[in-house]
Amino acid sequence: MLEIQDLHVRFWTRNREAVSGVSLSIREGEILGLVGESGSGKSVTAMSVAGLLPRKQCEYSGKIFLDGTELLHAPREALRKVQGKDIGVVFQEPMSALDPLMRIGSQVEEVLRIHTRLGREERRRLAVEALAAVELPEPEAVYGKYPHQLSGGMLQRAMIAAAVIAKPKLLLLDEPTTALDVTVQAQILELLKKLNRESGISMLFISHDLNVVRKLCGRVAVMQRGALVEEGEAQEVFHHPRHEYTQRLIAAIPRRTRKEEEA
Repeated sequence: MLEIQDLHVRFWTRNREAVSGVSLSIREGEILGLVGESGSGKSVTAMSVAGLLPRKQCEYSGKIFLDGTELLHAPREALRKVQGKDIGVVFQEPMSALDPLMRIGSQVEEVLRIHTRLGREERRRLAVEALAAVELPEPEAVYGKYPHQLSGGMLQRAMIAAAVIAKPKLLLLDEPTTALDVTVQAQILELLKKLNRESGISMLFISHDLNVVRKLCGRVAVMQRGALVEEGEAQEVFHHPRHEYTQRLIAAIPRRTRKEEEA
């Protein structure tokens, strides 16, 4: 479904490549975790897939295919037809990603305004349905609220609703639970599992936390300094990590959490 082939990205302001020869694939209906510390190239890889790479600020090579369509070198007009419709994106900080002057409902249905010819009432109906699908209480009321009127967890759910309303083929999630407390984080992970199970949407879940990825993802890829250093089934990587960097990431998981996961 998604195929990344030998991706290289180097920004003009950096001495080394941000992404160095990464090759990855995501099957239809699969959730792949992409793990690594800050600066490892995870987000740049996702930006490349989403068509958000600032092309005038970097040099890049390789190929990225979504259902056979090449994205990395596609013209901007072609990418705009894919963004939101075939690829949804959920960012780490919903308060920064959402427009504080626009009501939640207008932002959730924005993709429908761009990619469909649906009327205003139908867009509203689908937006309220999407807000309900991500288990927001009183979705009709949430539709009319502004971002500052919602909690962090509610905002993240609204972001997910906006990302999936057009039923994309792929959902890119860049550290979507990092800013949330442990309880809300667990709720968001369960919500993503439900969306994957019920809609079959493929997901690329980016995190620096291998333990969070293990709870959600069937397969995991580990990046260090722009390179892919390990890839495999999540349980196998967690219990039998081959690369020294992966071993250090696992060792950094709090001891209590590791015992609970292994029980």
